[in-house]
Amino acid sequence: MQTEKVVAHIVKWLKGYTTNAKMKGFVVGVSGGIDSAVTSTLCARTGLDVLCLEMPIHQSLKQVDRAANHIDWLQEHYPNVQRQPVNLTSVFDSLIEVLPDVAEEESRFMSLANTRARLRMTTLYYFAALKGYLVAGTGNKVEDFGVGFYTKYGDGGVDLSPIADLLKTEVYEIANYLGVNEEIIQAAPTDGLWGDNRTDEDQIGASYPELEWAMKMNDDGKTVTDFSGREKEVFTIFKQLNSANQHKIKPIPVCEIPEMLK
Repeated sequence: MQTEKVVAHIVKWLKGYTTNAKMKGFVVGVSGGIDSAVTSTLCARTGLDVLCLEMPIHQSLKQVDRAANHIDWLQEHYPNVQRQPVNLTSVFDSLIEVLPDVAEEESRFMSLANTRARLRMTTLYYFAALKGYLVAGTGNKVEDFGVGFYTKYGDGGVDLSPIADLLKTEVYEIANYLGVNEEIIQAAPTDGLWGDNRTDEDQIGASYPELEWAMKMNDDGKTVTDFSGREKEVFTIFKQLNSANQHKIKPIPVCEIPEMLK
């Protein structure tokens, strides 16, 4: 990948889109992870306003510290970056109190994890509306179009997606080029939605390089019968997630009314 040229292309695209939309800048949720670090830095390089939101919900202290350190680093290098801490823990807890208990604990945990992401999305759009900013998405290509590893109308609720055509390994290449803090680059990827230390790989059952391989094999028309051992296991994981999450990967279906009925 021609990293320097890719960075310049994304920055130009971000600035052009925002200027044409007659908006003033970007709001980005900074989690302490690699995707939000790269996204916020790319936005900062446009020279337009960037508001970085810290939105912990029972968050690991390590994640909170990484996010804070990244924003500190951004503000040292880019005068157009502002920060806004918003602790959503009490909001989340208040919501849980009024929701009925359910018997299916695992389903409830998943629903509450997604609720965290949707509370953050709501907060991002609150500030976006106040400031005249666009919400910049932090999803990469594997998450958004490979396995659908994101929350619909949570971290998937954005105005534009600057890194959604980049594989996860390419995001790391750009992070190194941009000088993102090493603690973020070295941290295991996690969505941070569970209040524990589980990583993305723990949840998915495969690493991002493995998923990128499976994504390419799928694009090449391969089937599960073409593989054995770990490759077969990874390809099966990819296919199952890709199939189950088509409702995220494809555009929202519209029921089109035949002209004869109108």
